[in-house]
Amino acid sequence: MSKITLYDRDFLEWTQQQAKYLRQGCWVGLDVENLAEEIEALGRSEQRELGSYFQVLVMHLLKCQYQPERRTKSWDDTISNCRDKIQDCLEDTPSLKRLLQDSEWLEKYYRRACRDAAKETQNPLEVFPTEFPYTVEQVLDSNFIV
Repeated sequence: MSKITLYDRDFLEWTQQQAKYLRQGCWVGLDVENLAEEIEALGRSEQRELGSYFQVLVMHLLKCQYQPERRTKSWDDTISNCRDKIQDCLEDTPSLKRLLQDSEWLEKYYRRACRDAAKETQNPLEVFPTEFPYTVEQVLDSNFIV
């Protein structure tokens, strides 16, 4: 039978305890394995946040391109907001920039953006290009309008 730890019982309390141990240099009290897992999870969370903003931004660019007659101020506001949030992510965590050069990562979020754009525009998925139609620079450029 496995021992139930503070990490399992009360995550918030565990985080406070671990922070206290780190500040005090109490290395023996640290829950190293769980700390390592949580730090890795923080990195994945940063990547997902960037991906989420990128996906929404590209979806709105596609909507503007394929249904320009339905373009609204709300779409423009969302595009602007996503660009700002992506810039914030990149300023806070510069190593995320490498993801914007990773074709697999870009294609993953582009496919999701196409799926969402198809739902919102009620167009068949086949209407949208199979390959990412913009450059990353265009997507992030506040002056780029499709």
